Amino acid sequence: METNIKMNFKFVWTIIFFIIINPLKAQSLMQTGGKKMPVEWIDKDTHHKIIRLTRREGNSASFYFHNNPFIDEGSKGIEMVFYGNDKYVADGVGMQLFTVNLTTLKINQLTDNHNRKNGEIVGRKNHNVYYQVNDTIFSVNIDTHNITVEFIFPNDFKGNITTLNADENLLGGVRSTDKEKEIYRANPQKHDYFNKIYEAKLPRTLFTINLKTKKLTKLFTDNAWLNHVQFSPSDPKLLMFCHEGPWHKVDRIWTINIDTKKIKLIHKRTINMEIAGHEWFSPDGKMIWYDLQLPRGKRFYVGGTNLQTGKEIKYRLNRNQWSVHYTISPNEKLFAGDGGDSTSVAKAPDGKWINLFSPNGSRFNFERLVNMKFHHYHLEPNVHFSPDGKWIIFRANFEGFESVYAVEIQKYSK
Repeated sequence: METNIKMNFKFVWTIIFFIIINPLKAQSLMQTGGKKMPVEWIDKDTHHKIIRLTRREGNSASFYFHNNPFIDEGSKGIEMVFYGNDKYVADGVGMQLFTVNLTTLKINQLTDNHNRKNGEIVGRKNHNVYYQVNDTIFSVNIDTHNITVEFIFPNDFKGNITTLNADENLLGGVRSTDKEKEIYRANPQKHDYFNKIYEAKLPRTLFTINLKTKKLTKLFTDNAWLNHVQFSPSDPKLLMFCHEGPWHKVDRIWTINIDTKKIKLIHKRTINMEIAGHEWFSPDGKMIWYDLQLPRGKRFYVGGTNLQTGKEIKYRLNRNQWSVHYTISPNEKLFAGDGGDSTSVAKAPDGKWINLFSPNGSRFNFERLVNMKFHHYHLEPNVHFSPDGKWIIFRANFEGFESVYAVEIQKYSK
């Protein structure tokens, strides 16, 4: 009897320790960044919990905002694919592919060769990650880690892949000319090459690659800077692309049906200096969303076009709420943005925040989640909602190195 009482007393204090003591250690109220942070903390300015997902040495980078990085492994949890630096090259963030389990935070390395890789393409069904090295396309399976050569571009057609269709049987991408590549080499900085590429009006070609037959199909060629190529998440025949360049000079957002080759403009500019861009599909594939400014740098919105009806909607936000990129939650009820610094298009004096938005009529209600004042926006944070909709994942350099973080949407309360 006495032994049982002692055991129960010990059990109770064990529970108290894990409920009270550990959370106090893990949930410190702290200013975000400017120094090395613990692996999790509460942002003192927003009272939202932040954790570092990529707990490894060196630099790590999550995917671009419209590229899906998640694979559902069932009872094993959700794996998120990311890039990390290489043991061969100190700053080679694009060198190796990894996964991190969003439940256990266990990291697995998928590749181990010292070739720089391009492509952020994940097959949710087949669990393959597709990437490109020079003229060769590879896949690596996250379950087996087997690497397969999927396609080698012919000498007369050197393209770059960017997307996978909903049936996971076609890769899509764009091919540029050697003359355009020479402009890039001579002008490596974006502020140097951006207008030069636009003004050159060199041909670009959209294409697909059939992963079963290995057939390359040329879809559409235009003397324009075709870019931002994305397959619909639901319609395997629908491909979105943009006319890149100074946004106030282009009707940017287009789609093409890869069977009929029909081209469709998604949003037509209506006033001088209007811009729309950084477009992405809604999770159900029914909408295309985009950053909309009427005119550029003056009035800010997140706009959307219904692909069936053509009806457009827009949500107003203010200058300090504007973001370089936006995204939408899996249930399509919330939006998030990655903020921007004073040199970005909005010229926001206080825009360095990760923000959460909820539609309210024609406007957004918003809440600040992470203070990004120590983040340098040459690295775009590129927000993603976690598949369960409870976290927003982003990349940042506010600790002095590049890593991937998640902020909890629900505010922490003592």
